[in-house]
Amino acid sequence: MSNPKIAQKAPFVMEIKPGKYAWCSCGESKNQPYCDGSHKGTGFTPNIEEVTESKTVAWCGCKNSANGSFCDGSHAKL
Repeated sequence: MSNPKIAQKAPFVMEIKPGKYAWCSCGESKNQPYCDGSHKGTGFTPNIEEVTESKTVAWCGCKNSANGSFCDGSHAKL
């Protein structure tokens, strides 16, 4: 698998609490935007993000962001 699967053409905007999050980079997870292990055999691995405070996050849903796990608007160009 050379390109990730587009999970959705919009960010996953959510309120999150401090902790470690495994963002799905392959697009195959059934638990978007988080990894559920579906990447096995794809060549992709999850991005581990550590959040230190409660906040609103816009996780990338298209898996094409130049900002890694976080939306940069790339979905608008797909």
